[in-house]
Amino acid sequence: RSAAALRPAQGTRDHHPAQMALRERLFRTVVRCFKRHGAAAIDTPVLELREMLMEKYGDNSRLIYELQDQGGELLALRYDLTVPFARYLAMNKITNIKRYHIAKVYRRDNPAMTRGRYREFYQCDFDIAGQFDPMIPDAECLKIVHEILSELQIGDFLIKVNDRRILNGVFAICGIPESKLLTMCSTLDKLDKMPWKEVRSEMVGEKGLSPEAADRIGEYVQLHGGMDLIGQLLQGPKLSQNKLAKEGLGDMKLLFEYLTLFGIVGKISFDLSLARGLDYYTGLITEAVLLQQENDHGEESVSVGSVAGGGRYDGLVGTFDPKGRKVPCVGVSIGIERIFSILEHRMKASGEKVRTTETQVMVATPQKHLLSARLKLISELWDAGIKAEMMYRKDPKLLKQLQYCEDMGIPLVAIIGEQELRDGVVKLRDVATREEVDIPREELAAEIRRRLKP
Repeated sequence: RSAAALRPAQGTRDHHPAQMALRERLFRTVVRCFKRHGAAAIDTPVLELREMLMEKYGDNSRLIYELQDQGGELLALRYDLTVPFARYLAMNKITNIKRYHIAKVYRRDNPAMTRGRYREFYQCDFDIAGQFDPMIPDAECLKIVHEILSELQIGDFLIKVNDRRILNGVFAICGIPESKLLTMCSTLDKLDKMPWKEVRSEMVGEKGLSPEAADRIGEYVQLHGGMDLIGQLLQGPKLSQNKLAKEGLGDMKLLFEYLTLFGIVGKISFDLSLARGLDYYTGLITEAVLLQQENDHGEESVSVGSVAGGGRYDGLVGTFDPKGRKVPCVGVSIGIERIFSILEHRMKASGEKVRTTETQVMVATPQKHLLSARLKLISELWDAGIKAEMMYRKDPKLLKQLQYCEDMGIPLVAIIGEQELRDGVVKLRDVATREEVDIPREELAAEIRRRLKP
């Protein structure tokens, strides 16, 4: 077979144990946060009916992987976790739930492996579904993003917020026909990747917008700020006259009041350039970006990539319900692959090692013909709930067993030799300090727990 045939498919990759251990650590942090907010875990199938996914993602629908089974049924791999969740709510007639879901999604995209952009990758979603008072669940979703990014300690970040109603109001007063709203959002969504000049060029050259209309849009989408900006737009002569925009600005003002109470408003920016290119958003849209210093000359921080996103999608569930019953929903998705790439790069640069197992103790023997003693002892430890390992050799050298512990980061070694068997004890060795102490065999599990207690 050729070397190329042995590689993973383009846009996917294998993960060795250190990468898996780092990924698991990330997942634990995210899940701990989700559970802290009372979310229940649910799962949906990787495969969905093709018709269910199509026309839900705007221009991005072209990135959906389409399949056909032997019976002729048209299927597709899920593009995200949001649309399947909406289908799940409609199918089960659920009107109130707080959930999280961590699973793989698939996109027929041009991968950029160095930037954490793949065709197969994990998403970590948190959603609140139900009829509630305005902006309370929306504020909680932003609080969750703030908590996760803070706990992961990946650097300075900013959470951008906007509202589709405000954006639609901007388009309306700039003379953009309703038929072009969604395609304009998709173009505007590229502002985090390219300058306004190039976005304007696409609006005029590819989307058929007049240069005057594009310039009017440019006056708004380059605005960003906080409560002061919201107040200015509410009092302004143009945007406040648009009903949808006024509703959106009112809710944005309420959102900032709640975020102030949560103590996170300093990390939030009301950004009119934020569009989110998906069709199903109806209100709040949000995106979290990492920041880094451009240089050491006191210049402003610049964005280095999106690590979370989401928004409100009040109409999506109704598109799957035979009677069109709506269930208001708001949610966020954590870009775990992007965060994983950043942390992996940082750990490589620092030379930090990642433990690939959770083994607490290595069961070792110093002499030959003691395999049965190791097997009996390790079985006792497993039955006691201790995470233990041993070498799969009949008579391994003690030095090799100790070296394995150092290489793998295993903190303790339980050594049982002929003398220990006669005395009814086990020699417990601390790998870091090399200190050894004899422990009565019946007390070994309790001693290991005591030593490893956080």
